[in-house]
Amino acid sequence: MSETVSFGYDEVSPEEKTDKVGAVFSSVAKKYDVMNDAMSVGMHRLWKDQFVRRVKPRAGETILDMAGGTGDIAFRMAKHGAQVTVSDINQDMLDVGIERAMDKGFDTLVWSRQNAEELSFPDRFFDAYTIAFGIRNVTRIDAALAEAYRVLKHGGRFYCLEFSTTQWPGFKEAYDFYSHNLVPKIGEAIAGDAESYRYLIESIRRFPKMPEFEAMIRAAGFTRTKVEPILGGLVAIHSGWKI
Repeated sequence: MSETVSFGYDEVSPEEKTDKVGAVFSSVAKKYDVMNDAMSVGMHRLWKDQFVRRVKPRAGETILDMAGGTGDIAFRMAKHGAQVTVSDINQDMLDVGIERAMDKGFDTLVWSRQNAEELSFPDRFFDAYTIAFGIRNVTRIDAALAEAYRVLKHGGRFYCLEFSTTQWPGFKEAYDFYSHNLVPKIGEAIAGDAESYRYLIESIRRFPKMPEFEAMIRAAGFTRTKVEPILGGLVAIHSGWKI
């Protein structure tokens, strides 16, 4: 039997998922940040601020921000003096980020098109690896985690911000109704694309729950792993160290 992976609620070949995810992000690139504000009522900004506080970027260190497309995390880290390489598999997302960086005056960022599963960077190259709202869209998550481990220096840290499954009674049901019924309509109204946002919501439901994903991070070789739930687990900050 040939291998299949999830694309939302569908099962497709790994190659098909990579192509389909690429099409989704090419479609939504120009409206991606506007949609983030609309879908989260602006809360994604607070989550990203909290995420970067946990990363603690410092002047003089090198950080790889994977799936960093439009630059939201990189801009925050660059303010602390870190040398940030922004990588994404999707050139349309990178193009939006480069344009935003020019508008904001961030001229020290490095932009590099990369597949998270097969990075071109050498071993033990970065002090930290970050990925925000991107790892659930990777075709082979275990391969991406292995690459994150490989490119980190000894003593390097891994941080991932990703949607998960909230455990708060009542809120979980309300969020499920909102995300499945209203988010695609918001996507149609703002970005002219309901289907891409339907996939993005479905991909959250198919992503491993917090303990399962933490186990995957450990399996990749990371130690001192930690999970910090936000809003009962609607969003979670995952971390680990290469020691």
